[in-house]
Amino acid sequence: MTFARLRTLGTALAAAVLVAGSAAAQAPQFFRIGTGGTAGTYYPIGGLIANAISNPPGSRPCAEGGSCGVEGLIATALAANGSVANVNAIGAGTLESGFSQSDVATWAQTGTGIWEGRPPVEKLRAIANLYPESIHLVAAAGAGIKSVADLKGKRVSLDEPGSGTLVDARIILGAYGLSEDDIDAAFLKPDQAADRMRDGAMDAFFFVGGFPAGAIAELASQADVTLVPISGAEAEGITSKYTFFASQTVPGGTYEGVPEDTQTLAVGAQWVTSADQPEELIYEITKALWNANTRKLLDNGHSKGKEITEATALDGVGIPLHPGAERFYKEAGLLK
Repeated sequence: MTFARLRTLGTALAAAVLVAGSAAAQAPQFFRIGTGGTAGTYYPIGGLIANAISNPPGSRPCAEGGSCGVEGLIATALAANGSVANVNAIGAGTLESGFSQSDVATWAQTGTGIWEGRPPVEKLRAIANLYPESIHLVAAAGAGIKSVADLKGKRVSLDEPGSGTLVDARIILGAYGLSEDDIDAAFLKPDQAADRMRDGAMDAFFFVGGFPAGAIAELASQADVTLVPISGAEAEGITSKYTFFASQTVPGGTYEGVPEDTQTLAVGAQWVTSADQPEELIYEITKALWNANTRKLLDNGHSKGKEITEATALDGVGIPLHPGAERFYKEAGLLK
């Protein structure tokens, strides 16, 4: 082989190595966010956040109007069964992150409450508190349900196993002296429960999520429904026993045909991950969550997006922060 040909071959090999190295450097990193059912609030919010923190290889730079997410990251929102399922998946290492109600996250990480007697998910860590989730108790207008106590003997969906809604529904029933044995219980996603109510086969269903919730808004536009208040001494007993709950009002007019304010309870929706996730990755993700570009996406993408603020990012967080998130909040002056 001539020297010239060797030199040509060497140049070609060097170029191939450079291309391969460049491709390796641009290899995407995938990051999943477990949410809830597609008819709830977790799923659309998860989609907004996934879009905000993503910056796939080859994307136009942020300064040129492109993505302002984490370089090389492709985040996706996965429809899932909700808080309990997401926490279990994170603990098992089959999911990078997910949304959870604040009560479920704290019970899981500390092995208390509904997690008592079960191995705690000790590596569960917080990225951010997002927004308050309202406890909706939706009833057919003709079912004669004016309070939680009126659910006795009624056909009631408590949401599916693995959801935070099911956990809270059981707590609320208990506060009013009821259990699943006192009702005709079903365990359906809110859109499935709404379909049954529309067909006259369901009297009421629970749903925990930011208002307005898509499944409830759609149902209210097609059938006469009411929101049942969760208030009074029973609600005060819940908030005093479980500090994660707070009183909240769903404003009149939020749902068609429900003109009056409805007093209820709320918990915080939080974004959680595992301590096993790299510190630098979670730092960059947290930083991307709170940049100006994400602010625009949240404000314009969903009615709950405006309530997701950096100022409330640490509200109600009852589990340790991930070191990457903690570093960001310290740099931002939100944590000493």
